[in-house]
Amino acid sequence: MVTIVIPWRPQPSRLAAFDAVVAWYREELGDVPVLIVDSDDDVFNLARCRNLGVGRLADPDEVVVIGDADTIPEGGALREAIAAAATSGRVHLPYTEYRWLGAAGTAQHAAGIPLADCVHEVVRGACSGVYVTTPATWASHGGQDERFRGWGFEDAAWHVAHETLLGEPPRRHEGRVFALHHVAELREGPNYEANAALMARYRAAATLPAEMRRLLHGEAPAEAQPVE
Repeated sequence: MVTIVIPWRPQPSRLAAFDAVVAWYREELGDVPVLIVDSDDDVFNLARCRNLGVGRLADPDEVVVIGDADTIPEGGALREAIAAAATSGRVHLPYTEYRWLGAAGTAQHAAGIPLADCVHEVVRGACSGVYVTTPATWASHGGQDERFRGWGFEDAAWHVAHETLLGEPPRRHEGRVFALHHVAELREGPNYEANAALMARYRAAATLPAEMRRLLHGEAPAEAQPVE
């Protein structure tokens, strides 16, 4: 069994993308459960919504697809990721290329042009959009850090934690995801600055499992020991 989790808080510019994403999952995977998840945070907390959605599954070994409300994967890569995630103990990303369609490409898709043929920009280094995992795997490296509020960095921090604690980056499957257009979030202000500062702590803890666990539990870094 597979469950789809979509973090979502309605915004006017995002409604069309959300409808397109839900319709795609319904058409591609049939009558699978689709959980639409929000939290009670004043500022939309994407990391917390992802954690809450995974936490709703009773079976720790059930496969869950955590999909952003603006991002559509390719069916073949998604199915490969679903099959692999059931037993691998690792999170899977059903893509090797992340395409942002922008306003022009999204309009083309709405007019009936296939996603693969729409104009786009390739986002290098993307590690978000669609995750495939199980609750047990998600918990094994701390899920996503709910201290990231508003836009930015929760996905990059999660990627560092996965690689540090599980010994390898998330496993990718050959394919593409397509991010649909909406009004961009502000990449400035107190929340953004706090997110950037927290991300710096993740980078400092990279490759250091004990430090990463302290960070995930909100503990201060270990003090350096004097050299005898």
